[in-house]
Amino acid sequence: MWGQQTVIENKPGAGTNIGAAAVAFSDPDGYTMFIGTSSLATSRLLYRSLPYAISDLAPISLVCMFPLLMVTPKSSPAKSVSDFIAFARDKRGKITFASPGVGTVPHLAGELLKQITGIEMTHVPYRGDAPALVDTIAGRVDLQIGGSGMLEQVRSGQVRGLAVTTAQRSKLAPELPTVAEGGVSGFDVTGWFAFFVPARTSRSIVEKVHRDTVTALGNPAVKLKLENIGMVVASSTPEELAALLQRETEKWSPVIKEANIALD
Repeated sequence: MWGQQTVIENKPGAGTNIGAAAVAFSDPDGYTMFIGTSSLATSRLLYRSLPYAISDLAPISLVCMFPLLMVTPKSSPAKSVSDFIAFARDKRGKITFASPGVGTVPHLAGELLKQITGIEMTHVPYRGDAPALVDTIAGRVDLQIGGSGMLEQVRSGQVRGLAVTTAQRSKLAPELPTVAEGGVSGFDVTGWFAFFVPARTSRSIVEKVHRDTVTALGNPAVKLKLENIGMVVASSTPEELAALLQRETEKWSPVIKEANIALD
């Protein structure tokens, strides 16, 4: 659409803060964008200091949303969320749950589950979903909460899918119930990706990037490509994205405080 070459520059580290800071202080000319996640909402709650402020980035649009999955080893006696909660209460203090890292949304989802239900689980952080999945398949952890990319392993029978974490069943996996359906009322955790640019970017550029992003997301081929990797297309206005960030901050602040999670 733009007739421009696009370079994807991965800047891993510090829970996406390195990448966010790089974009926040880049030239506000519309040529540098950031693909952000809910970590933009949680980083200020988890880290003692950040190299940028959330006000240094201007929201453009949501790109996609996705459910997290709760999965167990096939050897687990738990065949549903309610089964797992009963199992965790029976094995109080001996249950482990895996996530792709400390402070990630799957980790926070596990802490939220603990706080709502009163069960005890020891968090086992990994460097991503994939290494955690190896131990879940082998039965070395009792539960894994991770991205919708694990649907392949659920459907191939390598692990047992208990639920999706969203408020409603996902059209990506309609066969899986929600955590709320399993008796955990009000449980709702949704992952997302969105576009941001430096805050000093002119309104005209923000509007153009937003308009063209929405157009691209309406392309059936783009929609299918995202669905094939477990994502659901979901555009928004810049104002709606800003409101989502605020809601996410308000949602996770008490969870992080109660769990006493802090990162350097």
